[in-house]
Amino acid sequence: MSARGWSPAWAAACALLAMLAGGSARAQEPAGEGGGEVDADNAGDGYTPAEGTVAASALQINGYVDLGFARAQGDGTSFPANDTRLPADYGVDTFATAVNSRGDVASTDSGGRFVNGFLPRSVGIGGRASPLINTVDFDFRYNVPAAPLLFFSRLQLLPRFTAGGDDTRPLLEQAFVRLLPFDSQEMALTVGKFDSVVGIEYLDNQANIRIGVTPSLLARYTTGQSLGAKLFYRVQIPGIWSALSLNVAATTSGSFVDSLQPPDVSQTGAPVGSGRLGYELNLPRLQVKLGGSGLYGPRNDQTERNVRQRILAGDVRLALFGVYLNAEYVRVDEDEGAGVKVTGLGTFARVSGFHERGYYAQVAYGLAVDAGPLRKITAYGRYERRHAWFQGFTPLLVDRVTAGLRVDLWEALIIKAEMLINRELEGSPSVPNNVQTLSVVYSF
Repeated sequence: MSARGWSPAWAAACALLAMLAGGSARAQEPAGEGGGEVDADNAGDGYTPAEGTVAASALQINGYVDLGFARAQGDGTSFPANDTRLPADYGVDTFATAVNSRGDVASTDSGGRFVNGFLPRSVGIGGRASPLINTVDFDFRYNVPAAPLLFFSRLQLLPRFTAGGDDTRPLLEQAFVRLLPFDSQEMALTVGKFDSVVGIEYLDNQANIRIGVTPSLLARYTTGQSLGAKLFYRVQIPGIWSALSLNVAATTSGSFVDSLQPPDVSQTGAPVGSGRLGYELNLPRLQVKLGGSGLYGPRNDQTERNVRQRILAGDVRLALFGVYLNAEYVRVDEDEGAGVKVTGLGTFARVSGFHERGYYAQVAYGLAVDAGPLRKITAYGRYERRHAWFQGFTPLLVDRVTAGLRVDLWEALIIKAEMLINRELEGSPSVPNNVQTLSVVYSF
């Protein structure tokens, strides 16, 4: 599909970002990986204020507000107008028209055609340009005095409006206790609801950490939260500037997002096992991080223990002279089951077998800038490709090119502008479903 003209509001915002780029500059690691905001393998809980920005206290309350403006082409979906194939969501990529860091799309309206629950959440704007409140986030952290315990909860308010009316909901995205049993060892035991341990993209889940605005086409498989227990361990090897890490978990639903598998209860009574083995090379001017991860266990969108899901993933991250590259390959296989399918969006008719092979690669270049309120400018681009099929249905091959610019102002304000160019390569007619999206994030 060809990329048509940008909307005037989006183009004006990009021009404003470019005007802010004046002043002296130097190369810097892109936003989202610097500053110690998030552990490289997610031993921590996500966003943490920079040292010195808050007074020492056992209880800390932080968070952010993510305001957006977005417009998708066509009707805001990937459904072709005259496509009679059913289920309608099996023949298109319903996640393509993402507008925010949560991966919510412009619309999931199938025009009354039957769907079977392979759907994201929606902001309900269709093909109309609209301002949005993407997320209002509150993080509560309590460090137990004189004990190696941390309690953490992340509560998010998600204002939404759909064809059925107001669809605003509160979401308890994370709630866990973390124990650091040894002062001399880099080990953490976490129990509760927490991020995935599969791959690396979950590290960028939050809008104030993610370099860009939207997640990749593969994020639906690896960035969900789940309820259970996990163990993280890292050993440093100073003689060769390296480290090895292991992150393993047993949870209710694995790493799928909640619109595909509900995380807050086990529907099978059996855990889903997952883990990641990582290697880090940390030289003064070069950082290389490699990882391999996997997941195995029952699908949590149905009730039979012998209906399995499997994920294999490999990831690489490279930082050198202000250029940051991260790439990931993800393979998914789900068995076919009997009975109904139950997801975070409701109950659906069929538990179809499903398979996916895909990858993405993102490159970013960050500059530190000394010009009044301007702190940092990051330009980035991402290419992703996804080949997926439901058992007995036509395979679908799609790709996407994403390009954007991020500007950090003062210490707490971020402005991002992004363009998504979606293409249907095989298995589905081409439709107008490109997206232009803005995000303004304030952290507190």
